[in-house]
Amino acid sequence: MKENLYNHVKKYVNAHDMAEPGDCIVAGISGGADSVCMLHLLTRLRKEIPFRLAAVHVNHGLRAEAGEDAAYVEKLCGQWGIPFYLREADVAGCAASQKLSLEEAGRLLRYQAFQEVLGEIRDGDRGRIAVAHNADDRAETMLFHVFRGSGLKGLSSIRPVREAVIRPLLCVGREQIESYLAAAGIVWREDATNGEDVYARNKIRHHILPFAQQEICGRAVSHMGELADILAETEDYLARETGRLYDIYVREDIERRSDRDKAAETSDETGNVYGEVEIELDGFRGEDVVMQKRILLRALERMTPYRKDITARHVAGLMGLSDKEGSKELFLPYGIRAVKEYDKLFLRRKEETAGSPGKQAAEGEGSPGRQAGDSSLAALPGDQQEICVEESALVPGIPVEFAVSGTGGFTFILWETSFPPAAPLFCRKEQNIPENRYTKWFDYDKITTSLFLRTRRQGDYITIDDALHTQSVKQYMINEKIPKAKRDSMYLLADGAHILWVPGHRVSRRYRVEKNTRRILEVRLRGGNYGGTDRSIVG
Repeated sequence: MKENLYNHVKKYVNAHDMAEPGDCIVAGISGGADSVCMLHLLTRLRKEIPFRLAAVHVNHGLRAEAGEDAAYVEKLCGQWGIPFYLREADVAGCAASQKLSLEEAGRLLRYQAFQEVLGEIRDGDRGRIAVAHNADDRAETMLFHVFRGSGLKGLSSIRPVREAVIRPLLCVGREQIESYLAAAGIVWREDATNGEDVYARNKIRHHILPFAQQEICGRAVSHMGELADILAETEDYLARETGRLYDIYVREDIERRSDRDKAAETSDETGNVYGEVEIELDGFRGEDVVMQKRILLRALERMTPYRKDITARHVAGLMGLSDKEGSKELFLPYGIRAVKEYDKLFLRRKEETAGSPGKQAAEGEGSPGRQAGDSSLAALPGDQQEICVEESALVPGIPVEFAVSGTGGFTFILWETSFPPAAPLFCRKEQNIPENRYTKWFDYDKITTSLFLRTRRQGDYITIDDALHTQSVKQYMINEKIPKAKRDSMYLLADGAHILWVPGHRVSRRYRVEKNTRRILEVRLRGGNYGGTDRSIVG
């Protein structure tokens, strides 16, 4: 078993060109079974492929036994004659300052440490960073992305090689790794948190994947690895084709300024980007819809600092915009304004100042579970003001509040019909939802773009009846005898140019809750000039 695993890993390393004579390889070693096994295999492999090898241990400072882990790895490296480098990382501080989870912050700082050590010792050789992901990790990551609704790139899961990062153990499972270490008489350190179900990945590891292997297919992990390889090949081809078509139909006039160091393959950031992307629609519309969506996604990624906050909903909004006749516009996260002008589609993003909407989105989005009061009002040119209510900020059942100066506080709560207490409250949705002037309910899945709280704009409209007839917001305000002096200062809840709610007045019938509604967005307005309270029941 021991020699079989070594030969299997050696063949895998050679097949993916992970190590060549003269390379400098920095291995990330936590002290756990996976990384210890990888380090041992690399020490054996360098006798056949003469490369330089060093080990880096990153102390996250999160566990009481972290010092013992570092001492264990240092001792192991001493026994095997491997240079050892210890790096200390303030994971908790990084998570708080960058608005990341502890898991994300730890990964970011680890790769930064690996890069730093590699830079110190590389000395002109080809540099590699070896990490110990195994076949089980790959399968778990694939399932994680499936459940989150990822695209093809996410379903490709963890790759054997990405830029300078190599994964020699991706071809073997966790059970094989532990059997190898036992046969070699090598002990390892156990991280107690790996046995907890705190993280979603651990739940997949402890419950879903074992069930699949025991009850459905014993080779599930192996088969998922093979599928990941096929999907990765497909994604690579489509990425090349997307790049070719992008060069044909897209013109960029952008400025890119990175605001944080990028770690190898761990950071999804592309830096701060300002300027304009122009898409020629005549030829673009003739391409297959798959390629149209990929081109639009790439354009959005090029204009945003965090690719992870761009969703299929934003791409769908751009697809709808590109198909419409005449000149239309759409407002997207990070202060991006999409404008269709005849046969061209423009994505425009102006440079932000502190407190502008793009800045707010970059700092606030992607942080599920934000508590009330975390958001602030953002000023726009021309005295217009807006707040983006990004999907990533809405966690089922958790209120998120946005304070609007002179208007009051808007509270958003996303309810899922299977999520208590939403189920009993909305068991007969359209019958049970009351008429409340300052609390409204909407079918969240009918929203096509990011929600904004903002003042009115030219082209705004609202759906006025069950037949889905529309009326301009300007005409609606005239009909409602809203004073002209008040119209431009009123805050509206907008989905692009479609107004969901004129607070204190009408809601759009397009977003009404129906029998098949799956997710309900509750919006409350309290205090301010509107005087809204939960007791303002009418009719």
